[in-house]
Amino acid sequence: MSIKQMLIDATHPEETRVVVMNGNRLEDFDVESSSRKQLKGNIYLAKVIRVEPSLQAAFVDYGGNRHGFLAFSEIHPDYYQVPIEDRQALLEEYKAAEISEDSAEVEPDDASDEAPESEAAEEQGESDTDDDAGEGEESGIDDHRNVETANKAKGVETLGGDDTDEARPPRKHLNYRRYKIQEVVKRRQIILVQVVKEERGNKGAALTTYISLAGRYCVLMPNTARGGGISRKITNGADRKQLKAILSELEIPDGMAVIVRTAGIKRSRSEIKRDYEYLMRLWDSVRELTLNSMAPSLVHEEGNLIKRSIRDLYSRDVEDIVVAGDAGYRMAKDFIKLLIPSHAKRVQPYKEVTMPMFRHFQVESQLDAIHSPEVHMKSGSYIVINPTEALVSIDVNSGRSTRERNIEETALKTNLEAADEIARQLRLRDLAGLIVIDFIDMEVNRNNGLVERRLKDAMRNDRARIQIGRISPFGLLELSRQRLRMSLIETSSEPCQYCGGTGIRRSTDSSALVALRAIEEEANRKQASEFVVHVPTAIALYILNQKRSALSEIETRCEISINVAADDALVPPDLRLERIRGDVREEVAREAGSMIVEGDEKPGKRRRRRSRNRKSADGENAPQNDQNGDNVTSESQHIRAGKSDDEGEE
Repeated sequence: MSIKQMLIDATHPEETRVVVMNGNRLEDFDVESSSRKQLKGNIYLAKVIRVEPSLQAAFVDYGGNRHGFLAFSEIHPDYYQVPIEDRQALLEEYKAAEISEDSAEVEPDDASDEAPESEAAEEQGESDTDDDAGEGEESGIDDHRNVETANKAKGVETLGGDDTDEARPPRKHLNYRRYKIQEVVKRRQIILVQVVKEERGNKGAALTTYISLAGRYCVLMPNTARGGGISRKITNGADRKQLKAILSELEIPDGMAVIVRTAGIKRSRSEIKRDYEYLMRLWDSVRELTLNSMAPSLVHEEGNLIKRSIRDLYSRDVEDIVVAGDAGYRMAKDFIKLLIPSHAKRVQPYKEVTMPMFRHFQVESQLDAIHSPEVHMKSGSYIVINPTEALVSIDVNSGRSTRERNIEETALKTNLEAADEIARQLRLRDLAGLIVIDFIDMEVNRNNGLVERRLKDAMRNDRARIQIGRISPFGLLELSRQRLRMSLIETSSEPCQYCGGTGIRRSTDSSALVALRAIEEEANRKQASEFVVHVPTAIALYILNQKRSALSEIETRCEISINVAADDALVPPDLRLERIRGDVREEVAREAGSMIVEGDEKPGKRRRRRSRNRKSADGENAPQNDQNGDNVTSESQHIRAGKSDDEGEE
């Protein structure tokens, strides 16, 4: 049996890396950079900047790079600026709705005891995860259960998901039609918010006022009316009854709620109670700091990667936690003493000084491999992963896997192996959004079902919530994966300066033709007797060797001299044109791209001419003289390929 280890590399303060190894196989990976701290889970004292009636949302200044987005459905009634009587009535309605929600969840638990345990777990798991996906959505749509029912009818199943998502209560019970956001929330209002979705691109962080604090075994919801609950991912009836009994013994204050996480299975009363008391102390410190803070300000930080990993990734089957770096080791040791004192001895420092820890445990090569689009599997088959703007495409190829008796068996074996590897790669690379998998076509429908089931089983324990469909007649399977954080590509790479992130460049012959057309266009303007075109070396050689006759024909027809110069600082198909007027050519020293000409702007040229004439009359811009006393006027232009003559001048 392989040994499971958690390895934490905190050698460099700029970056912390955490991996979970199952033997020599990489199972989970997370990285945090000092320049890109995670915001999700942080609690801020914020100020409402703008209320947007058209969106029924508010934009909030919480101290981030951009204003956060706070949907009306994510605002607790405590913040409504309405008469006290109306607020009390609304809170009572909210509390009654939450209690009825808890009561409705009792029936499946009781029914599961009557059925065989394995069947009950399967049925309960399917129904619970479907409901959980609706509650975890951040769209604020009230009819999420109808959407889930429709998805199930279409063969879409919801899997995985962290049980901390269940801390976000459903908002469908509250009658928001009674109020509009502009009626109950005002500009400059102070509000306590928590980040539920990271900033990404031009979008600000998504916020909520329904606070949740995650511990090792419990999730505390200090402003939720529900009295408590068990994670829907715990499907065994006996375990649920035992945890409910423990939960009933906790003295949970009115207006608060606690959810027991999956890590709480088989834990004693004292362990769960200790975790609950830790969260209560944490909430008290948040409240105290909030009262002494000025908005916008940070009042609670979710914790760095080391603490989050021990809290969320560490489990009983992890033999030990090896930490490289003195500061990281002390932090891990202190945190696990606070969280699970009996397991403190499992945290060990990495003492080997002759070799880095990840190299010693053969992790570095596997981390390098997850940056490659191709993933090779043991049988010789491979998958190709291509993230795009709209979706992530994954192509399955048999490669050298040809050991089976016929094509159908080869396709089935390759697809089954690919299903396991795809689930692992999505987790390691943090790929999210719409994902389309192109499996190898199989003629037997039963084989499609086997592949679908293998993929679902492999993704069932994913921390991200996943909605997965079925294989279509074209061999495509669509799934949607929740975005937990920025993907590996976003955190560790930047767009290529040569291709702009597309992965391709214009070919030499195509770029040469673009340059030749620009040369002909400039020659036809007849604004100079000579000009120089600067292009990359390969394109310059192509023009001079393959298109010399066309270049000579343009020179003869337009009575102009054209020189081609090499400049490898340019990226195809970009080029730079330099006009020369006068008897002597003078090199113009200007930055590339400082003057981009995108068309024939005659009015602009007349304005520049008048400006030069005025300056010359004032003696401020007299013609320059070279060493021989000849007057030289030189104008440098940069032309970016693909622009029309009507786009105006920059």
